Amino acid sequence: MQDPGFVKRAFTDIADRYVLTNHVLSLGTDILWRRKLGQLIEGQQPARLLDIATGSGDVAAEIARRCPDTDIIGLDFCQPMLEHARKRALTNLVVADGLRLPFEDNTFDITTVAFGLRNMASWKDGLIEMARTLKPGGTLYILDFSQPTWKLLRFPYLFYLNKILPKIAGLLTNQRQAYEYLSSSIDQFPHGQAMCDLIKSAGFVSARSMPLSFGIASIYVAKRRD
Repeated sequence: MQDPGFVKRAFTDIADRYVLTNHVLSLGTDILWRRKLGQLIEGQQPARLLDIATGSGDVAAEIARRCPDTDIIGLDFCQPMLEHARKRALTNLVVADGLRLPFEDNTFDITTVAFGLRNMASWKDGLIEMARTLKPGGTLYILDFSQPTWKLLRFPYLFYLNKILPKIAGLLTNQRQAYEYLSSSIDQFPHGQAMCDLIKSAGFVSARSMPLSFGIASIYVAKRRD
């Protein structure tokens, strides 16, 4: 269970350097992950899309570029992060908690959440809200960190994640504690089949995992029950 107060303070403190720090820490790989997510959605051209935990708007901007006619709403509970999203020409932005979405049932064709579900106080409750606000048969896309599928990569990955990443991020943002939290949250977050099972328990009929970069991140695709 995450502490929402700490999470909000952490993202408020790192908002100004969040995008740059992500690119440095991932050597730019996070850009490729978001592009992959955009490619999956591009062929569908949904009418309405909700991007939860939109943060600085990276995912919403990528989808807007590929789906110019889609009505995209970006939602985040951290106002300072949304100020950076506005700089990307994203105007349909909402300050709200992902556990209490301010939308009616059956509203969106697609919901996306990138690196945000992991920070919610209850992962299952967040997924239930996503299912509630999706239209029957609507699609959920989750992009988040996972664990390497290649066993030889696991130890160096975890060493970097827990020992090196917080130090580099601390130098870039002067907020090492925030990135120590982010590193520990990745260790605790379910991945692979465990994540698919969690998604299906929250109102989705199917869920599949697409590992990226040897499993360092994954995209989960799920369909809401009709």
